[in-house]
Amino acid sequence: MTLPAVFFALFFAYPVVAIVARGLKTGGHWQFGRITDVLGQSDIRHVLWFTTWQAFASTALTLLIALPGAYVFARFDFRGKQVLRAVVTVPFVLPTVVVGTAFLALVGRGGLLDQLWGVRLDTTVWAILLAHVFFNYAVVVRTVGGLWSQLDPRQEEAARMLGASRWTAWRTVTLPALGPAVAAAALMVFLFTFTSFGVVQILGGPTFSTLEVEIYRQTAQIFDLSTAAVLTIVQFAAVGVILAVHAWSVRRRESALRLVDAAHTARRPRGAGQWALLGGVVATVAVLILLPLGVLIQRSFQGADGFGFAYYKALTSSDSGAFLVPPIQAIGNSLQYALAATAIAVVIGGLAAAALTRRSGRLVRGFDALLMLPLGVSAVTVGFGFLITLDKPPLDLRGTWILVPLAQALVGVPFVVRTMLPVLRAVDGRLREAAAVLGASPLRAWREVDLPMVRRALLIAAGFAFAVSLGEFGATVFIARPDNPTLPVAVARLLGRAGDLNYGQAMALSTILMVVCAVSLLLLERIRTDRTTGEF
Repeated sequence: MTLPAVFFALFFAYPVVAIVARGLKTGGHWQFGRITDVLGQSDIRHVLWFTTWQAFASTALTLLIALPGAYVFARFDFRGKQVLRAVVTVPFVLPTVVVGTAFLALVGRGGLLDQLWGVRLDTTVWAILLAHVFFNYAVVVRTVGGLWSQLDPRQEEAARMLGASRWTAWRTVTLPALGPAVAAAALMVFLFTFTSFGVVQILGGPTFSTLEVEIYRQTAQIFDLSTAAVLTIVQFAAVGVILAVHAWSVRRRESALRLVDAAHTARRPRGAGQWALLGGVVATVAVLILLPLGVLIQRSFQGADGFGFAYYKALTSSDSGAFLVPPIQAIGNSLQYALAATAIAVVIGGLAAAALTRRSGRLVRGFDALLMLPLGVSAVTVGFGFLITLDKPPLDLRGTWILVPLAQALVGVPFVVRTMLPVLRAVDGRLREAAAVLGASPLRAWREVDLPMVRRALLIAAGFAFAVSLGEFGATVFIARPDNPTLPVAVARLLGRAGDLNYGQAMALSTILMVVCAVSLLLLERIRTDRTTGEF
């Protein structure tokens, strides 16, 4: 546990604490009164109110739309199930800036709804809520559906045999068992929407702003570090509470149930009602997920002279002035950074998961919660903290290429841990003990006992880490150099410039990034089993 703890202390805690301290210190003295001053401002209170209520609304809407999908993936076996599962997961690993871009192409000026019916929903709260459902649909499907598929259906059937109606049996038997998983999924959706950045920045315009967007505005545009520091503390406190409740719900889920092999619970739909439910879920996925992605692709080919590859060809030129290099170089940069970040995340996350498996106690549970913090703490604060802390020996990294992968790895580590941890806990400890009795060293015991059992989970963890590293935006926007932009940074920069050419190039880069993420997830589904799902 030493290496993961040192990694998080140096590259997470140190930058965050340093940037907050710089904002709240004046002349060497702490200015805690600044907290009440900032929170007393009406515009800040409006930001806090909007951040909170839109997160609750997004969470409720996501659960309402995604729970039928969780049931279908858990209980039904049908042709194309793996492909459909990969499709619903694509939005979750897409950069939020690309999600915002996809919905902008659908509901914004000149978008599909505007062309067909003259309806524009950008800069409205409905566009933000729908984009959040699009982004988090897979969280509910994978978290709730993963547990639902392992609940023994014979318990509900026994209740039906005793005279309970289908609704009563589900409400009294299945729903209580699913409660911890639904709570965990709801908390994760609330966390992601509470800290939403790219979606709100693109779709919210000047009217709507979450805490994360306001932190970015105060840091990068107004240069008011004290206000940004106060908002970071508020977000940190809120995220801490959310993660504490999430950890409690996960422990309930792990300890309260007796599960069966998921392969024995899924079957082909039977009857008109089940086929109608399957059709409804497929239609929901088509409208909610495939339609925005399809419009994104369509807009990337729709140039001033009709359909063609004009915007893709323009990526090879730097004449637009948005970059020091042709935008297409962002593809190679992102792939290189993501591979390096994946290697770091797998090493740190794998060691952390192994330590959490073999130890217990409050200290270990606290460390487990610490590993999740990068998912909720302001990435903007982390990125800016990198700039002001990692610029002096012995950590003078500001001019090196490794800075971007380190920031991306912070986001990848939680996915590695949450994917590896359930599988490592399922390994029988007596096998390690037997290997030790036979003279095997701890390293050889891990190589001969653990590795063969967790190889699939390790590959899935690496795939998720690669996908989320590829799309990291909040921290990278501060530390990516102008001559080495990443794909999300390039998309955001192009969208921030006027002109159809810049807009078309942003659509083209977003489409490329979406395809890379989709291919990665399709490959993961081919090696996935129902015992290597983890929490995501």
